[in-house]
Amino acid sequence: MVLCWSTVSAQEPPSPATLLVPDRVFDGEAIHERWAVLVTGQEIAQVGPAASIEAPPGSHTLQLPGATLLPGLIEGHSHLLLHPYDETTWNDQVAREPLAYRVVRAVAHAERTLMAGVTTVRDLGSEGAGYADVGLKRAIEEGLIEGPRMIVAGPAMVATGSYGPKGFATEWSVPQGAEEASGLDQVTAVARTQIGKGVDLVKVYADYRWGPHGEARPTFTLDELARIVEVATSSGRPVVAHASTAEGMRRAIVAGVGTIEHGDAGTAEIWGLMVERKVGLCPTLAAGDATSQYAGWRKGSEPEPPRIAAKRASFKAALAAGVSICFGGDVGVYAHGDNVRELELMVDYGMTAAAAVRAATSVNARLFHLDGRIGAVKPGLTADLIAVDGDPTRNIAALRRVGLIMKGGRIVKNGAAGGQGR
Repeated sequence: MVLCWSTVSAQEPPSPATLLVPDRVFDGEAIHERWAVLVTGQEIAQVGPAASIEAPPGSHTLQLPGATLLPGLIEGHSHLLLHPYDETTWNDQVAREPLAYRVVRAVAHAERTLMAGVTTVRDLGSEGAGYADVGLKRAIEEGLIEGPRMIVAGPAMVATGSYGPKGFATEWSVPQGAEEASGLDQVTAVARTQIGKGVDLVKVYADYRWGPHGEARPTFTLDELARIVEVATSSGRPVVAHASTAEGMRRAIVAGVGTIEHGDAGTAEIWGLMVERKVGLCPTLAAGDATSQYAGWRKGSEPEPPRIAAKRASFKAALAAGVSICFGGDVGVYAHGDNVRELELMVDYGMTAAAAVRAATSVNARLFHLDGRIGAVKPGLTADLIAVDGDPTRNIAALRRVGLIMKGGRIVKNGAAGGQGR
């Protein structure tokens, strides 16, 4: 599957050639000391030992002492049209905030995300804002606003009756935070409508909190999920699934989705099936961490709530089973621009820093079918690059010290990456 975007910004054309000389380069897989990178136009032209690269006449050289140069981060689970739930609840954002207001917020969120070193986001649902994400993506591509490359899901698809906002009198039909569908004909029609309106992927809710006691239960049948995948795949688009129950995950995996979002109640059988089918897991650790604190947990001074302890255990089990782990934190539940929070938790929960950086670059590029364009530092790929102070493969917090951001060969931030504590 190939997801397309424009690589040209109308704001400022890239320099003819720029030589980037950091202390080290992380190429998406490993660290290389004393390497350099030559960028020509929008692409990476040369990569290798600094002494071996000959910059053409007229090139601009940027010395980046103390810095690691690496691919721009790829955020796997974002909602640019949401803001933190401790500011405004999800229900009130969907039901009470005007669309124009939400779009203005999203413009600010997009810029903060890019300035955090995230050059690509997979935005998994506009949450009641229709196809505003499609418009936001276009505005970024045309250079009207600053932001990361966007892979958008539009309104997402939910089984009729399962989603929200909830709590209204039954005689009222309340606009939902996603698009409802039931049965094979309707899921086919909704998928095709969303594709026609410009989504890059179809997101489905394979389960949701609609059980008799508010617990998570599967929503779509296996046949419905398989039909959605069939329709999307025929158009060249992947399907991703919100799924937290073992049965919801199983149905989505068997149906052919590309990634599972959340995956809280995965089992050994489910992890094995994900490995067999090459399905990635976006664990969204930071969302649970944030909402638990919103609910009163005093992190650092109180024991972990059972939900957090269970999430830590399920993440470790998936990691041990060899599941491909996606970097995707469900940003919007917490603040945009704080994307690295997810990577820090991934390391805290048992992943090595080097593996976490791979998850945010080459692994996400592969899972999202973008590895022929971004996610690595090698000739021919789009020059989406960042430089950070220190070595993030040893200390993941280095990703919070972003000094240089290049998107499509154009420098959008050029601060001092080196010279601070590593």
